Amino acid sequence: METYHVNIYSKGDQLPAIDESNFFHSSELFHIIEASPGERPYMAVATDDEGRVVGQMLAFIRRRGSWLPPYFYTQGRIYGEGVYADDVKRDEVFGLLLHQLTRKFQRKLCLYVEFSDLSRKMFGYRYFRKEGYFPVNWQEVHNSLHSMDPRDRLSDKMKARIDRIYKLGVETREAETEDEVHAFYKLLNGFYRFKMRRIIPPEHQVKQFFNSENGRIFITLHKRRVIGGSVCVFSGGNAYLWYLASKRKIYAGLHPNLMTVWYAIEWSWRQGYRHIYFLDVGLPFSKNPFREFILSFGGKPVAKYRWFKFTIKWFNRLLSFIYRE
Repeated sequence: METYHVNIYSKGDQLPAIDESNFFHSSELFHIIEASPGERPYMAVATDDEGRVVGQMLAFIRRRGSWLPPYFYTQGRIYGEGVYADDVKRDEVFGLLLHQLTRKFQRKLCLYVEFSDLSRKMFGYRYFRKEGYFPVNWQEVHNSLHSMDPRDRLSDKMKARIDRIYKLGVETREAETEDEVHAFYKLLNGFYRFKMRRIIPPEHQVKQFFNSENGRIFITLHKRRVIGGSVCVFSGGNAYLWYLASKRKIYAGLHPNLMTVWYAIEWSWRQGYRHIYFLDVGLPFSKNPFREFILSFGGKPVAKYRWFKFTIKWFNRLLSFIYRE
């Protein structure tokens, strides 16, 4: 039976040579997070007896806090299950990486850990359970881009709305300067300020996505004023819309969110990406207006689990009971 060894790296200059095919578990994203204030990356790497890397998983810890209301805590976050060599049992190596990262989160006193965007709903189920995580049913939205022009997936009403808004002088394109990225970041910060799940990346991180070959900042403008925008990253032949924001009051009639999402879809299709995935379409309520909005672009809902673990044991047990299957 093969024996695997797991090491966790927190310094970019100590990382071994790893697989770079998955942006969410790459050394590039590691370095981006490492350079971002308020965040710290941890790369768990599994090797066999010969020192060959057989699995890797990038996690990061984010500090969150506010003066009003006053609070401060840290959160662990992982997107996807990691990257694995073709000749190993993915679930088995995943279990080893998960165990070591869970111990790291506990030592760092994270309030909770969240896993999302797993490749399939049941991936790693018994290993998550073994480590004390509980699943929450979540609905993701995936848009296929390889089988037809995405415009053909729109309703006639949606096509007419997009054409009408373009005629009103709305433009969506890639951000071209760091000043435009700064304007988008100010908008993003204000958009999420009062959201229940308020997750705002540091501005330095957004600028690094802007400068990355694997990232794009799309902005929507009206009369040269930024009224919407999104952060997209690209990995494994697919596009991922990570953050989305718009001015909702004065410019509501121009539907900046609609135009930003549509441009991201159309741009990704023109570049030959197979799918575009929306990394967060809101909380898993049965009626979710934002999720319905994203679905109106012709995507399909995909049932998944998000896995959570709180370090407060009694609270974790309570939530595990509430979300029991």
